[in-house]
Amino acid sequence: MGNIYPIEIEDELKSSYMTYAMSVIVSRAIPDVRDGLKPVHRRILYSMDEMGLQPNKAYKKCGRVVGDVLGKFHPHGEASIYDALVRMAQDFSLRYTAVDGHGNFGSVDNDPPAAMRYTECRLSKIAQMMLKDIDKNTIDFGPNYDDSMQEPLVLPSAIPFYLINGGSGIAVGMATNIPPHNVREVVNGISAQIDNPEITIDELMTHITGPDFPTGGILFGKEGIKDAYKTGRGKITIRSRVSIEESKTGKDVIIVEDLPYQVNKAKLIERIAELVSTGKIQGISDIRDESDKDKSIRIVIELKRSIIPKVVLNQLFTNTDLQTNYGIINLALDKGVPKVLNLKQTIQAYIDFRKEVIERRTKFELKKANERLHIIEGFLIAIDNIDEIIAIIRASEDTDSAKKAIAERFKLSDIQAHAIVEMRLRQLTNLESTKLKNEYEELLVLIAKLKEILSSDFNMLKVVKEELIKDTTPFLDDRRTDIISKQLENIDVEDLIHKEDMVVIISHLGYIKRVSTKDFRSQGKGGVGVMSSKKMRNDDFNEHIFVASTHDYLLIFGSKGMVYQIKVHEIQQLSKDARGEHIKGMIGIGDEDISAIINVHSFSDDHYAFIATKNGIVKRVSLKEFEYKKISGKRAITLDDNDSIIDVKITDGKKEIILATTMGKSLRFLETKVRQMGRVARGVTGIRLAENDSLCGVCIVDDDSFMLLITKKGFGKRLDFDLFMPHGRGTGGQRYYKHTEERGDVAAVKQVLEGDEVMLMTTRGQIIKIPVNQISQQGRNATGIRVVKLSDNDEVSSVARIITETEEQ
Repeated sequence: MGNIYPIEIEDELKSSYMTYAMSVIVSRAIPDVRDGLKPVHRRILYSMDEMGLQPNKAYKKCGRVVGDVLGKFHPHGEASIYDALVRMAQDFSLRYTAVDGHGNFGSVDNDPPAAMRYTECRLSKIAQMMLKDIDKNTIDFGPNYDDSMQEPLVLPSAIPFYLINGGSGIAVGMATNIPPHNVREVVNGISAQIDNPEITIDELMTHITGPDFPTGGILFGKEGIKDAYKTGRGKITIRSRVSIEESKTGKDVIIVEDLPYQVNKAKLIERIAELVSTGKIQGISDIRDESDKDKSIRIVIELKRSIIPKVVLNQLFTNTDLQTNYGIINLALDKGVPKVLNLKQTIQAYIDFRKEVIERRTKFELKKANERLHIIEGFLIAIDNIDEIIAIIRASEDTDSAKKAIAERFKLSDIQAHAIVEMRLRQLTNLESTKLKNEYEELLVLIAKLKEILSSDFNMLKVVKEELIKDTTPFLDDRRTDIISKQLENIDVEDLIHKEDMVVIISHLGYIKRVSTKDFRSQGKGGVGVMSSKKMRNDDFNEHIFVASTHDYLLIFGSKGMVYQIKVHEIQQLSKDARGEHIKGMIGIGDEDISAIINVHSFSDDHYAFIATKNGIVKRVSLKEFEYKKISGKRAITLDDNDSIIDVKITDGKKEIILATTMGKSLRFLETKVRQMGRVARGVTGIRLAENDSLCGVCIVDDDSFMLLITKKGFGKRLDFDLFMPHGRGTGGQRYYKHTEERGDVAAVKQVLEGDEVMLMTTRGQIIKIPVNQISQQGRNATGIRVVKLSDNDEVSSVARIITETEEQ
C-alpha cells in the first residue's frame, strides 16, 4: 500500500475544479483564434477530409462521418458530433457554411434535422480552403484520445474562418459570443493591417464596418460595434427588415423580410399571436407565414383599417424578437490561453498564424525541392556516363556493391547511387534526358523563389496577403446586414420602411394620399386615362400630383409664402379611388392654399430651393434653412399682394434657369444672377411679364433632358434647351409656344428625360400616364400634338414626372 498524505479538502476541490474548468475551456467550449474552430468542429472537418469527402466527390451518409469521428477522435457521444456537423451545414447559422449538406438539416423555425442515417454530407469549398496544405507540415499534430493516431491541433485555415463565421460557447466562468462578418470586408481589413501594422481600429473599421449576419437584418448604432472592436466586448441592436404594403382589400400590411440572428421564426409568430390575443398589441387582424422553401422569409402581418402602421411596428419591436440585442464577447484561445481580444489583436493573431503556416510550408517545399534536385543531379551524371555505369552494375555481385562502386567512382551520395541503380531504362532516352534537364532548371528557379520568400518577414507577409485574396475570391459577396450609424433611440421608423416611389396626390380641398405607381398603367398618346377618385366631392378636384420616395421629406409651400414639412411615409397609402386624409390634420397650414410641393432627400448647405412666383419674382434659399420642422410652418418668401408661389426647384447654385409663362414666353439666365437670400426675403424680378400673363413653370438647363409643356386643352410638345438663348434676368425673354385659343394656355412645364413617363391630372379627376418619347419634339413656334382627350369643361390641372430607377440610383 502506498503512502497516504493528508490534503486540505478546500485545496483539492480548488485544484480539481480548475483542472475541469481548463479542460472545458480548452477542449470543448472556446474556439481557437487561429482557425476559429472548437475541437469537435476541427475533428469533423479533418475526418471528412481523410475520408475523401471533397466538394467534387459524392455525398456520404452523416452517420458514417459521425462514426468515424467518434471512433477516432471525439469519444463524447454521437449526438454532440452530429449537432456540430448539422450547424456547420445550416446557412442560417453560419454566414459561410463549412459542410455541404444533402437532406433535411433543420430550419429557421427550429425544426430538428433528420436522423444521421438519412442525411448526407461532404466538405464545402470553404472547408477545403481550411484544410489547404495540411499535408505539408504546416501545423502541429498531437495524439488522439487513446494515443493510437495523430490529429491536427489546429487547421491551416487559408480562410479567416474565425471572423467570417464567428461562434458562441459557454465554458466554466466565461462565455464567448463572436458575430460573423462579411468575407470581403474581413479580407480588406487583414490586407490593410498587413500593409500597415500600425493601423488603428478606427481605420480598420473603414474596411470592416460591422457584423454581417446570415439572416440579414438591420443593425442600429455604431457605438456598440466600436466598443466591441476596441475592447472585445459590446452590445448591438438588430431589427428585422420590414416594409409596409397595401393588400388587395385596401388594408395596410407589415411585411417582415428577414429576422435577427438566431431568432426562431415559429416562436416569433406564436409570440405575436399571444400578444394580440391578450390585447397587448392591438390593430392586427391576421398573421401569415408566407416563407418559401428556398428559405426566403416573408411574414405578413395584416392590420385593421385606420390603424397607423408606425404604432404597431413600435409595439412589435418593443415586445417581440423582431428587435433583439446581441452581446459581443470576443473571447478565444490565443496560444492555448483564453483571452478577450480586440479587432486588431484578432487580425494580428491570424496574420501571425498564417505567416507561420507559409514559413513551414515553404521550408517543407524547399526541402522537397532540394531532395529532388539532388537526385536529378545524380541522374544527369549517370546519363552522361551511362556506359560506365552499366559496366559497373554488370560487374557488381549485388545491388549494394553496385551502389557503393557507383558512389565511389562518381563521388555521389548513397541516395543518388540508390536512385541510379533503381533508374528505369526508359529514362535513358533523349526525351527523358531533356525532361530531366528541364526539371533541373525549373527546380533551380523554384528553390530561388522559396529562398527569397524565407529571406524576410516582408516577403512571407506578401505571400500571406496574395494567397488570402486569391483563396477568398470565389466566396466574395455583398453584405446581408445593413448598418445604420445612428443609435436606435434616434432612429425614425422610415429607416425600416421599404424605399419605393409613390404617387402623392393632393386635391383642391386639401385631401392627401399616396398611391403605388403600380396602380397606374402606361397608355399611349391620346389615351382617355383612368379616374383617380370615385369618392371625390363635386366641388373638389385633384390639383397636385407628383412622385416621391417613401423616405423623402415633403416641403409644402403655401399660397401666402409659408413652407411646411412632412415625411412621405407618414401619408396614408390608399387606392386610386380613395379620398385621402385632409392635409390640415397633418400640418398646421392654416387658411392658405397649397401652391408648390418639392421632395427633398436631405438638407445641405450646398443645395438650394429656387423659388419662383406667379408674378415673376424669384429667390434662392439654402435647403439648410428648411431642415428643422416647425408645426406652424416657416416663412419661405415674403410675397407682394396678389402674388403666390408657382414652382420650386432644388439646385446646386450654379445652374442655368428657364422661366416659362402661360402665354408662351420664356427666359433663360444664370442662377448666379440671383443671390442667395434668407427665408423671409422678398426676392428679385426673374422675368418681365406682359399684361394678363403669369409664370407657370421652371426648368434647369441640362443637355440630357428636354422641356415638356402641356396645355390646359391637352396638347403638348418637347423642346431642346439649345433652342433657348440666354438673356439677362428681368427681361421679357423669347417665345417657346405659339399660343392659340384652340390649344389654350400652358398648364405646366416639366423637365424630362428620354425614357421618362409623365402623369397628367385634369380638374375632373382624369389621370393618364404616358411615356414622354410619345410626345413629339418640336420647335419653339409649334403648337404641339394632342396628348389627352378631354371632355367638355375639363382642363389639365397638373403634370408630374415619374422618376426612373436609373436616375434614382
